Amino acid sequence: MIQMSNFLGAALTTGLLCLVGAGTASAESAGNCSLQPTVSTERQTLNCQPGLSITIERGAHYRLVDRNHDGQVDALVLSGKAALVDVDSSRVKGGFEVVTPQAIAAVRGTRWAVDVKAGKTSVLVLRGRVAVNKVSTGQGVTLGQGQGIDADKGRSPLRVIPWAPQRISALMTRLGQ
Repeated sequence: MIQMSNFLGAALTTGLLCLVGAGTASAESAGNCSLQPTVSTERQTLNCQPGLSITIERGAHYRLVDRNHDGQVDALVLSGKAALVDVDSSRVKGGFEVVTPQAIAAVRGTRWAVDVKAGKTSVLVLRGRVAVNKVSTGQGVTLGQGQGIDADKGRSPLRVIPWAPQRISALMTRLGQ
């Protein structure tokens, strides 16, 4: 059994296998992810299978998921705060998804950040390309480096925009970058 503070159970309501609970890890490893030793109390970094690293903002509400039940984390369900995901496509087969209440961001290999707050999901691509689909409408867009979106629960379309350096800096600071 995985030792986590606030463990959420063995399965998500969608039938996905839950490998990691919400909140702060209380074990050295969770599923195939290990908590990287850090002096920061503002974030934690999980090193999963080779080629997958996830930095989670303190207080984030999240679960790591193995959708295909192969013992490897392949999705992050994020319902509050921010996460930075780094996927090396040469080492992680099948891609990785971040699922939020407003959007699903999926990649084969890249580095991107997702921030969930106040009924909105923001996605920023730092390297590579990320496909984002809006949950409420199914609309999809593809983001490149320096581009982002802000998705709400409504029917408004996704707009791809270049993020201002100040906005990028503010989010990356929260994630220790």
